[in-house]
Amino acid sequence: MGEIRDWRPFIYGGVASITAEFGTFPIDTTKTRLQIQGQKIDQSHAELKYRGMTDAFVKISKQEGMKALYSGIWPAVLRQATYGTIKFGTYYTLKKVAIEKGWLVDKSGNENVWCNAGCATIAGAVSSAIANPTDVLKVRMQVHGKGTNNAGLARCFKEIYVHEGVRGLWRGVGPTAQRAAVIAAVELPVYDFCKLHLMETFGDQVANHFISSFIASLGSAVASTPIDVIRTRLMNQRRVQLQVHNLGPGGGGGGGGRGVAGGGGLAAVANPSSPSAKIYTGSLDCAIQTVRNEGFRALYKGFIPTWVRMGPWNIIFFITYEQLKQMY
Repeated sequence: MGEIRDWRPFIYGGVASITAEFGTFPIDTTKTRLQIQGQKIDQSHAELKYRGMTDAFVKISKQEGMKALYSGIWPAVLRQATYGTIKFGTYYTLKKVAIEKGWLVDKSGNENVWCNAGCATIAGAVSSAIANPTDVLKVRMQVHGKGTNNAGLARCFKEIYVHEGVRGLWRGVGPTAQRAAVIAAVELPVYDFCKLHLMETFGDQVANHFISSFIASLGSAVASTPIDVIRTRLMNQRRVQLQVHNLGPGGGGGGGGRGVAGGGGLAAVANPSSPSAKIYTGSLDCAIQTVRNEGFRALYKGFIPTWVRMGPWNIIFFITYEQLKQMY
């Protein structure tokens, strides 16, 4: 029974993460659309189509249909099944080990904040790096809405693999791991801290979980949004690996080394070796170009939907998680 209990945080974390994802995914879609718009370096996303979260929600619903708000939901669910399971399971397992070693709790019964944050950071970074391909698929399908959604998860995966290789599936893994580490380092310790100090007032009840979740979400949104903007932009850009020479009538193989994906799939962009290709070379370049071309505030594009989503997401997650703990 002891061995089975050790796996319970992993199972609870996965189930609770998937439940929270379904409940808040449309907000995440508006956040992604807001973060990729206004890029002067990428003309395909230079236009400011949406004024804010509500405007994005309304326009996507009217122009593309309600289903477009759930474009990318299946890779998101797959991501939570891996990322959520590994992150929360690893976090609570590391905390258990730290308690047994005497590193986490002092003689007065207070938790060491730095040890707690360290457990959360390791769990967040490792789990997000493993689940990065599902995140790339989610972002691509969210950005392109109903068009890519019609192609399906398998078709989108094939497009990325064929034209960008295995590395394309791990695009943006650096900022993804950094973002996950920051969120976990802020969110999980803050939640546990608030829950512990509210125990005398509310006990181990839903009200306690609700308030602790809301406070934790604000801190993580402030800390993670700039990294999230960079991550989303890196994941959305394409770096075509293969050249297509036989393009048919009028296609031509020259003209600056451009290739086009066949079969009615997603259009390929310019070869990155071409001087005309406008593409971010990495996280730092993306941050510099974004601030230089759009101003510092651009790093906080999508902050409102990020916070609005994190609040309900954390509330749904932690309430589900705590109820599962009490049930089993």
